[in-house]
Amino acid sequence: MSTALSLSDARVTGGLLLNRAEISAPGGWAVAAGGLVMEGGMFCDDGFVARGQVRLLGAQLPGGLFMRGAHLVGPGRRGVTLALDNAVASTLDLSAGFIANGTVRLRGARITDNLTFEGAVLNGASDGHSPSLIAQLMQAVDFDFTLARPPSGTVDLRGAQVSYLHDSEHSWPAVVELEGFVYGSIKMDEAGERREAVGRRDSVVHRVAWIRCSPGYSPQPYEQLAGWYRKAGHDDDARRVLLAKQRHRRLTLHPAARVWGHLLDATVGYGYRPWLAGVWLLALTLLGTLSFGAHSPTPVKRGEGAPFQPFVYTLDLLIPIGGLGQRTAWYWSNDILQGLAYLLIALGWVLTTAVIAGVTRTLQKN
Repeated sequence: MSTALSLSDARVTGGLLLNRAEISAPGGWAVAAGGLVMEGGMFCDDGFVARGQVRLLGAQLPGGLFMRGAHLVGPGRRGVTLALDNAVASTLDLSAGFIANGTVRLRGARITDNLTFEGAVLNGASDGHSPSLIAQLMQAVDFDFTLARPPSGTVDLRGAQVSYLHDSEHSWPAVVELEGFVYGSIKMDEAGERREAVGRRDSVVHRVAWIRCSPGYSPQPYEQLAGWYRKAGHDDDARRVLLAKQRHRRLTLHPAARVWGHLLDATVGYGYRPWLAGVWLLALTLLGTLSFGAHSPTPVKRGEGAPFQPFVYTLDLLIPIGGLGQRTAWYWSNDILQGLAYLLIALGWVLTTAVIAGVTRTLQKN
């Protein structure tokens, strides 16, 4: 494979200045610098152009790599235009109009300070199916992913770890791999201002939609997001995320489990909305009180027991444990009302079981 500039395993005590340079090796390696150790910075700014792959596998760049406004064109339709697998750098600056026509690969790279794509364009490969960014197991302190427009290909952040994530409405493509992605905080760019993403009115909806861009179901992205909300003091938002996790998980279950899941969701919100049980209890109590109060039941034993009280009778049907003495003392000759009584007994058991299951699940998770 042809190579235009070779620095493989080189040791450079100073820096390297390639500003405004144009290096061409179509179909090959424009820069081959695997194992490079450079004490100073590597500058490829101000219109630097590379046709062919820029390879810096395992490079040691304590002075940083700067490619502000650079234009990289990878080899072939499915080419990797910039490869920094397992590289270590203080700063990786791919901003200010940086354009990559091919995949940017940072697999296992470790950035000890700032990794920025602010204002960058990640076109991906020309086949339209290759990833725009592969950053599996990448580590960075500050990860600025406020692109100029959404990437054309997928973004793979599986196993990556960052302390601070900055994004915007232009950051994410239709498919984002987030399994194992860990972050300390998220700031969102809006009208040029960086603000904490937590606390915004549509924050949870926006972030859950972001997670749903990841193929398939994985609990970790939801747990990570809920943990971030909880750490920021937004427990209600954390519960909303965990509820969204259960709803997503439900899609992966067999039909019977899905039915039970829908029941848990409607009655107690999987334990994250226990107040729903009170709403159901109030509605069923009102239904029973009004229905039974308009008619007169038949006593089981005439002249014995307390007088019929529709409200207490309804509660006695709904509460499966214990008894208030009304359910066993009266019965209905009207088939419809007797059927309603049986229905309320069944719903009482279902509601109680759902509450216990939902609350137990929540306590176990938290």
